[in-house]
Amino acid sequence: MADPATYRPRPGEIPTSPGVYRFRDAHGRVIYVGKAKNLRQRLSSYFQDVANLHHRTQQMVTTAASVEWTVVGTEVEALALEYSWIKEYDPRFNVKYRDDKSYPYLAVTMGDEIPRAQVMRGAKRPGTRYFGPYGHAWAIRETLDLLLRVFPVRTCSAGVYRRAQQSGRPCLLGYIDKCAAPCVGRISPEDHHDLARDLCDFMAGDTARFVRRLEQEMSDAAANLEYEQAARLRDDLAALRRVTEKNAVVLSDATDADVFAMVGDELEAAVQVFHVRGGRIRGQRGWVVEKVEDATDAELVEHLLQQVYGAVDDARDPDASEREARAVARDAVPREVLVPVLPADLEQVTAWLAGLRGARVDVRVPQRGDKRELAETVRKNAEQALALHRTRRAGDLTTRSQALAELQEALGLDEAPLRIECYDVSHTQGTYQSASMVVFEDGLPRKSEYRSFSVRGPDGDGAADDTAAMYEVITRRFKRYLSDRHASGELGTNGEVASEVDPEERRRFAYPPHLVVVDGGPPQVAAAARALAELGVTDVALCGLAKRLEEVWMPGEDYPVILQRASQGLYLLQRVRDEAHRFAIAQHRRRRSKGMVSSVLDDVPGLGPARQQALLARFGSVKRLRAASVEEIAEVKGMGARTAQAVADALAKSDAVGQGGTVQGPRAGMLDP
Repeated sequence: MADPATYRPRPGEIPTSPGVYRFRDAHGRVIYVGKAKNLRQRLSSYFQDVANLHHRTQQMVTTAASVEWTVVGTEVEALALEYSWIKEYDPRFNVKYRDDKSYPYLAVTMGDEIPRAQVMRGAKRPGTRYFGPYGHAWAIRETLDLLLRVFPVRTCSAGVYRRAQQSGRPCLLGYIDKCAAPCVGRISPEDHHDLARDLCDFMAGDTARFVRRLEQEMSDAAANLEYEQAARLRDDLAALRRVTEKNAVVLSDATDADVFAMVGDELEAAVQVFHVRGGRIRGQRGWVVEKVEDATDAELVEHLLQQVYGAVDDARDPDASEREARAVARDAVPREVLVPVLPADLEQVTAWLAGLRGARVDVRVPQRGDKRELAETVRKNAEQALALHRTRRAGDLTTRSQALAELQEALGLDEAPLRIECYDVSHTQGTYQSASMVVFEDGLPRKSEYRSFSVRGPDGDGAADDTAAMYEVITRRFKRYLSDRHASGELGTNGEVASEVDPEERRRFAYPPHLVVVDGGPPQVAAAARALAELGVTDVALCGLAKRLEEVWMPGEDYPVILQRASQGLYLLQRVRDEAHRFAIAQHRRRRSKGMVSSVLDDVPGLGPARQQALLARFGSVKRLRAASVEEIAEVKGMGARTAQAVADALAKSDAVGQGGTVQGPRAGMLDP
C-alpha cells in the first residue's frame, strides 16, 4: 500500500478554483474521479491522518500513487466533466449505478429517412426517440399494435423493407392498413416522417389533441353519411383510449416528472424511478449500486442524476431539427425531478439539468399530496428490489472479498489478486492451435480486456504440444507488457523505472496482473514459469488449476495446494478457468470453421476467388461440393475438366485427413489478434 504522503502535492500548488480531480494507481489507471468547488480545500481533506478517514477512503488513498486535477470555469462545467470522466475511465472507487436488467423501450428512429417504430434495448442511439422503459417487451408490442391503427408508421426491418421496394408489393401490415406503406410509395417520406412525429407526440403525453381530432373527424364523417369511415374512426378512437387507460393516472394531466426513491445500508443501495408524463406512469426503472466510495445520500443522489440524465447529450442527433432536438431533450428531462434527498450541489445540478432540457427544471423533495404518496410507492418498490437482489446475490460483496482473501493466503501473495489473468490452449489434433486470455478484476470478468492468440510455433506450423503453446503465449503476452512499458516511458533503456510517466501514453498491455492462472498441472505451470523467468518478470504470481482433482499447482512445488471444496477462493479459480476454456473453445471453433470452408479450395492450383465463389454459389456448401462428381463440377462456368479433377482430388484428400479429427475437450485452447 502506498503512503499518501509520498504523492501529496504542496498546498500552494493546488488552485482554489472549481475543478475535477483524478486519483491514479501505480500503473496509471484512474481509480477515482471527483469534483470540487474549491480544489485546494477538497484535496487537502484526503491527505489528513489516514486513521481519521472513512475506511473506503483509506483504501482509495492508499491504493493511489498520484493525483492530478483540471480547472474549469464553473461548477456546472465541473459536474459535466466529472460525469464524462467517470464514463470514460470507469474508476473502481466511484459509485456506478447499473440497471438490474436491460429494460425494453419503444423506440422511433426519427433520424432515418423512413422512421421505424420498434422495441429496443441497450445503449441509446443518436436520432432515436425512446419511450418507456417498459417491464416487458410484449407490453410495447401490444401498445404499438393499438397505435398503428391511428399512426400506421413503418415497423418492418431493413431487409423486409428492401424486399417490398424491389417487389412493388407491401407486407401484410400494408394490406391491413397498419402501415402506410412508404416502401411502395403510398405515402411520401415527408408525410411518413410527420406521421412518426405525431406518434412520438402522442407517446410523449400530448394525447388530448389526437383524441379531439379523431372525435371531430368521426362527427364530420357521420354528418356526411360516411358511416363506414365513421365506424373506422370510432374504432381508432377506442384504440387510443385503451392505450391511455393502460397507464394509471396518478397526477394531474399536465404533470411531467421523474420520481426517484432510494433505500440501502452501508454496503449497497437500491434505486427506483417512475417516469410520469402527462400525469400517467409511462415507465419504471431500477438499479442496485455497491457503495464503493464514502458518499452521503445527497452525493449518491447527485451521482444518480448525473448517470440518468448525462446520456442525453450522447443521444442527440447533430442532424436533427431544433424542434426534434428540443422534443428529445424534454422527453428525457422532465419539468420536475422528485428525489428522496436534495443533491449535494443543488444549484449546479439544477442549472445543468435546465441546460439539457432547454427550460427550467425543478429538483425537490415532495412533502405532501399526491406526489408524496407516489414517492412512497416508489420507495416501497425500491425496498422490494433490494430484498430481491439480496435474495439472488446474498453475500456477493462479502463472497468476492472472501475469495480474494483466501487466494492471497493460500498462495502466499503479498496482496489480494485484484487482477487475475487466465490462459488456456485449444486445438484439433494439433491443428488450428489457439489460446485465450481472460481477465477478472475484483472477482468479476472484464470482457473488454479478453484477448485471443494464434499459436504459431518456431516454424510457423504450430507448437509441438500444449506446454510449448503455453510457453509461447505467456512469452508473447509479457513481451508485449514490457514493450508497452518501454513505449510509455515507464522503463528507461537500462531497465530502471522512469521518474515520470504520462498515464495517457500507457498501452493496455502495460498493466500487469497480480496473478496468472494456467489451465493445467505441473507441466503447464513449469512452461509458464520458464517464460516469465526468461523475460525477467518477477512481480507476477503464477499458479495452475488441474481439472481432474481441482488441484492448485505452484511453480517448483512437488505437492499441490489443496483448497477446500466449499472454498470461495477455489470457486473463483474455477470460474476464471471455465471462462478461459469457454472463450478458447469459441475462438478455436470460429477459426476452424473459417479454415474448413476456405483453405481446402485455396490449395487447389488455378482456382482463384472468382471460381471459388462460383462453386459455392452452384453447390451451396463444401459438403455438397465434396459429394459432387467431376463432371458436375466441370459444368460450373469457368471450370474445365482438369481444374474440376484438381478440386475433386483436393476435397478427397482433405476428407481423408479429417477422418477421426476431434476437438480436444479439457485441453482445448486459443488464438491471436
